[in-house]
Amino acid sequence: MADNGSTMLVVSAHAGDFVWRAGGAIAAATMRGERAVVVCLSYGERGESASQWLQGKTLDEIKAIRREEASAAASALGAEIEFLDLGDYPLVESEDAVAKLVDVYRRVQPTVVLTHPLADPYNGDHPAAARMALQARVLAQAIGVANSDGSFPGKDDIIGAPPVFFFEPHQPEQSDFKPNVLLDITDAFPRKRAAMECLPAQKHMWSYYTDLAIRRGVQVKRNAGPNLGLPHETMGEAYMRYFPQVTGVLE
Repeated sequence: MADNGSTMLVVSAHAGDFVWRAGGAIAAATMRGERAVVVCLSYGERGESASQWLQGKTLDEIKAIRREEASAAASALGAEIEFLDLGDYPLVESEDAVAKLVDVYRRVQPTVVLTHPLADPYNGDHPAAARMALQARVLAQAIGVANSDGSFPGKDDIIGAPPVFFFEPHQPEQSDFKPNVLLDITDAFPRKRAAMECLPAQKHMWSYYTDLAIRRGVQVKRNAGPNLGLPHETMGEAYMRYFPQVTGVLE
């Protein structure tokens, strides 16, 4: 894969979240020759692996299964992946966890960040991940904030101010999710579907997120301005931009 200098960082609470919510954006980026790095804060081993628990698997076995599935999904999307193994249900916010994320930001140097929205009444792990991702983004910009090993960053280690996009939660109406960015993922959707099929522990999500891509694709077409020639089978993902867009041209 060619590297054009752009890097997408995706902060995912659990091992499957990045696939359902942002798989299209990740695949589209890597297809353009950009780098994409996924950080899974947990494996979703306690709260999102019911089928494995019902089969009598142990905690360590479930972690291994989810790690393998998520790694395969990331590969299908063309992305790199790493796991912080912070535990889930609950995913506990801590200074140590944020410090590990600061290290990730400084090492990856993202030009764009994707993560969960700040509200989700059905899963507290998701907003916890978002809060830590946002806090780490700010701290990673400060040269006076030490790395997790106690050393201080050099001038080339601190990051700029990458834009942050919240991806769509499972029940957007209950999470105050009002998308202001619609992404055309038509060309990337086959890779997203392949990544979804790497997650048999949550097979019930495959059709849900395929149908959602179709519905968001309809909205992509309806909001495409003068470009009314988009194909009928347009697929889409929805996002909320957290920080203001900086631009010299309104378009």
